[in-house]
Amino acid sequence: MRFTTEQRLDDGILERGFTLDEVPGILWTPGSASAPVPLILLGHPPLGLRTMYPRLLARARQCAVEGFAAATIELPGSGDRPRWAAAEQARADLRRVLEAGEPVSDEIIDALVLPLVDRAVPEWQAALDALLSLPDISGPIGYSGGLISIGIRLAVVEPRIVAAGLFAGSFVPRTMFEEARQVTIPLHVLLQWDDEGNDRQAALDLFDAFGSREKTLHANMGGHTGVPHFAGEDAAGFFRRHLR
Repeated sequence: MRFTTEQRLDDGILERGFTLDEVPGILWTPGSASAPVPLILLGHPPLGLRTMYPRLLARARQCAVEGFAAATIELPGSGDRPRWAAAEQARADLRRVLEAGEPVSDEIIDALVLPLVDRAVPEWQAALDALLSLPDISGPIGYSGGLISIGIRLAVVEPRIVAAGLFAGSFVPRTMFEEARQVTIPLHVLLQWDDEGNDRQAALDLFDAFGSREKTLHANMGGHTGVPHFAGEDAAGFFRRHLR
């Protein structure tokens, strides 16, 4: 891991940009920390860190209030990372059927999501290795947000993650339902009830499939971008219980 930028924000948070094997990322640590702190990995959609930065920063600030560090990395094929022809084609196919008002096929969903999960999850694990080697970061580890399929895979294969807050609202391949049954860590799942791009029943079926004994579904009225402020407070309470 090589730190490339460093700045102290107005609320005392230390923000450091880094690269790890040419994968860009950002680490935020609370300014008041006097000992190593727990860490929350901030997932996000493949829109690029520059585009997502304001929302990621807001989530990192909330983590810092709770005394947690937060970190994120650029997804494969996004932002300034090299273009990925297969992913570009899958996104083009998705746009085409959505604009035509046609149903999104399982083939398109698989091509769009599964290769991204296969590439992104090992990069998240490598980032976690590097982050935990820093003197100001300790366990336990949480994962929050992003493409729900990436969160599912991480919850299955990464034993250092002890709790996850997942965002329902992205396409989920059918094979991920089988992986969801293997998830056993505590879950807090956020669902926007009127999400225009989300199959509500599929989201409910996925929640039902999770194997966790402790799982909470937090559903709010409104569309994809209408998440109420208090939903973040509830998610913070979830991580407070499991990371402290």
